[in-house]
Amino acid sequence: MKENENVKPDLASQAVDAIEKVVGTFPGKRRAHAKGNYYKGIFIPNGKAAFLTSAPHLQNQAVPVTIRFSNSSPNPNHTDAQSPVKGMAIKFHLPDGEETDLITVTIPLFFAKKPEAFVEILEFVKSAKDGFPNLKELATIAVKYPESKAGLHMIKEMRSPASFSTAQYFSIHAYYFINERGQRQAIKYQWEPEAGLSMLEKDELANLTADFLTEDMEERLKKGPIGFNLNIQIGKDEAPTDDPTVVWPEDSQIITIGQLSITERVDSPHEAMMFDPTNVTAGIECSEDAILNFRHSAYAVSFERRKHNQ
Repeated sequence: MKENENVKPDLASQAVDAIEKVVGTFPGKRRAHAKGNYYKGIFIPNGKAAFLTSAPHLQNQAVPVTIRFSNSSPNPNHTDAQSPVKGMAIKFHLPDGEETDLITVTIPLFFAKKPEAFVEILEFVKSAKDGFPNLKELATIAVKYPESKAGLHMIKEMRSPASFSTAQYFSIHAYYFINERGQRQAIKYQWEPEAGLSMLEKDELANLTADFLTEDMEERLKKGPIGFNLNIQIGKDEAPTDDPTVVWPEDSQIITIGQLSITERVDSPHEAMMFDPTNVTAGIECSEDAILNFRHSAYAVSFERRKHNQ
């Protein structure tokens, strides 16, 4: 894993500062995806990725995992209904004692393709309802950063999933799989729920509790494990690997490479645990995506602040 050397040292701090100015500071909490719960499970690869990558957790051996489902809001006091974009972070515990992470969200693209643009867009947001800009601020952002339109519009129109277990999750960023012969293949990850997709209409949210997604997971786990299939989208030659504001073509090949079984909630606090989208293992490389590499620095700043209860 390599940190993007082109990122200015203070840019990550500026990004975290900008988030805090919009939504406030919540000591000891993550600066994004502040509200979440941990679960344990098993990931079972099916071997179909072995010809593309030498990554140990994508061969034929099952590995234990820690999963964190979360709301995207930086405010831990927001209800589940107030934050339509959800997150699913996975930490794979590899046989040699190492760990590798996969971070995904319920939206397939981002609203900025450069770290500098990300910080400037955040600084445009002087006020926000549930963490989202008002219409005037949106118009200003869209004019200066036209590539942001698709992502911001999708966030604005998104509905909350009926369950963490009935949403599709995307890596947003591209990665490279590297096989034993050194061949590289661009891919994007997708988690597909075995329970099927189910979203809520806005009028269905009024009667739900603040923690309805947590409550739903507890009820589902009483009946047995919750399952997801891990898919990879194969990038064609023309597929952009450096721009998270663009989705790959719908006709891209999709391969299912394994199955996740979530077995129980972990009740003990894990706020000291850090998930990093650039924490990859041998057989996987981060793409040239500047936002992906920038997240390593920004997450480190957030982690240091919450570790010191700031």
